[in-house]
Amino acid sequence: MLRIYNSLTREKQDFVPIEPGKARMYVCGMTVYDYCHLGHARVLVVFDIVQRWLRASGLQLTYVRNITDIDDKIIKRALENKESIGELTDRFIAFMNEDAAALGVEKPDHEPRATEYVPQMLDLIAGLEKNGLAYQASDGDVNFSVRKFPGYGKLSGKSLDDLRAGERVELDAAKQDPLDFVLWKHAKEGEPSWNSPWGDGRPGWHIECSAMSSDLLGKHFDIHGGGQDLQFPHHENEIAQSEGAHRCQFVNYWMHNGFVRVDDEKMSKSLGNFFSIREVLKKYDAEVVRFFILRAHYRSPLNYSDAHLDDARQALSRLYTALKAAGAGEAAADWNEPHAQRFRQAMDDDFNTPEACAVLFDLAAEANRNKSAAMASQLRALGGVMGLLKRDPQAFLQAAPESADEWPVARIEAAVADRVGAKKAKNYAESDRIRAELLAAGVVLEDGAQGTSWRRA
Repeated sequence: MLRIYNSLTREKQDFVPIEPGKARMYVCGMTVYDYCHLGHARVLVVFDIVQRWLRASGLQLTYVRNITDIDDKIIKRALENKESIGELTDRFIAFMNEDAAALGVEKPDHEPRATEYVPQMLDLIAGLEKNGLAYQASDGDVNFSVRKFPGYGKLSGKSLDDLRAGERVELDAAKQDPLDFVLWKHAKEGEPSWNSPWGDGRPGWHIECSAMSSDLLGKHFDIHGGGQDLQFPHHENEIAQSEGAHRCQFVNYWMHNGFVRVDDEKMSKSLGNFFSIREVLKKYDAEVVRFFILRAHYRSPLNYSDAHLDDARQALSRLYTALKAAGAGEAAADWNEPHAQRFRQAMDDDFNTPEACAVLFDLAAEANRNKSAAMASQLRALGGVMGLLKRDPQAFLQAAPESADEWPVARIEAAVADRVGAKKAKNYAESDRIRAELLAAGVVLEDGAQGTSWRRA
């Protein structure tokens, strides 16, 4: 049985869907005003693996990943660029989709934009006001009254007494309590706004996800996911809003992926170690980046460095080399085979992708040892469950990112042809020189009955 670590209960629990045979999952997506960064890459890949395994396990999944297309940063950036908010967000949504596709991330079933769900947000706020949990402040904002919601803090483990004004909350004289958070922001001159019973304004950030998730998945659903940074206050506030309005449990299982660090330091623009997905993909193959993310358990910190990406490339190359050598065919996974059973056990244990990857390497070793096309096909099939090993092995082994300081294919193949000519002329010194030159350039030659092939080291 699938077991999931539930951030709400702080333990692994058997996954029991609310509706047998079906699952509903909501994941907090991107705020679209800039290029997606490595942290976004991890969220995209982690929950892509979750949705893939839920489906592979036979569940009928409805997967929602939202887009925040209105907030302070978006408004500020659009003004700086002298463009409309729609132009800005449409452009970066397109870039996000390109990055996700490059990383092998499948599209969610629904990808709602916040601006499309303002009526649902207004209904939710009205419900909170009716239940005595929302009030309009003197500045026109509508706020959530945190101290009137008894369960506040149950996800993050924070008590109200531990929360200090000025730390994770804003000081605001108009609020009844500094812990209260905004549901509806009153309109400011020059900013986009919508009509509401409380005057023109726009939604607060937290209310968006409560409205979109309940509209698309119902008031009570199975899984809610996102980055660890969202656990407080965003997800804590979602629980308060949703349960405060609907008077029922919001989500059964909360999942949070760990932070991304760069060379063991927090990723930060101020530290100069902040990388967009696009920057990384100029240097490394997208499948290598996906594989790098999956070699770490989703709840653990992920430490990005060139050394770790180089290691991931070499490791993935070993898997592709096994596929090439053993002649892997296309086949569905045989789940009765021992490696596949170990793979399933790993994935059922809170999506343990490091152990699942270890199974792939064991399969590769067996395929190499026995020249087994069946084992190689099983390797390809199980890799495919993780969104890996779908390419032609030779194409992967010869690929290099466009900006990499490596020989282009045409130069390599010309050198290989020169070496073949040197061997035919029995000029073995020249043949050895070319082989050494290619090896120094990171290219390995493999002589066989069918001639000479090459791959990048």
